[in-house]
Amino acid sequence: MSGFSLALIRLLIRWIVCSLGLWIATGILGSDKISYGSKLSTVIIAGFILAVVNIIVKPIVVILSLPAILLSLGLFMIFVNGLMVFLASKLYSPLHVTNFWAAILAGAIIGLVNYLVTTIIEER
Repeated sequence: MSGFSLALIRLLIRWIVCSLGLWIATGILGSDKISYGSKLSTVIIAGFILAVVNIIVKPIVVILSLPAILLSLGLFMIFVNGLMVFLASKLYSPLHVTNFWAAILAGAIIGLVNYLVTTIIEER
């Protein structure tokens, strides 16, 4: 398999995981904290935007905040994940996050979903 094919498969997996995470976060937090309307296509597009933000912006933010991540023993990554959700909501207006704290909670839920899916995929 070529490098391009592997990159495309990774993007597709991230896209699915982000969409699933947003859907679960909305179910847990309620539509008053995070919402994307009632269409399935909106959560799929929002998941794609979040996946692209995670691929492009997140590594830069992680490098810039590395001292805070190390000092907090990795707990600062929760804030980084929340920032990525908040940024995705600003880039894609149908995805509405009420405030930064809701984005942090959604980021934590999406991170947990990502961890679970990655663990399941790597076991196979």
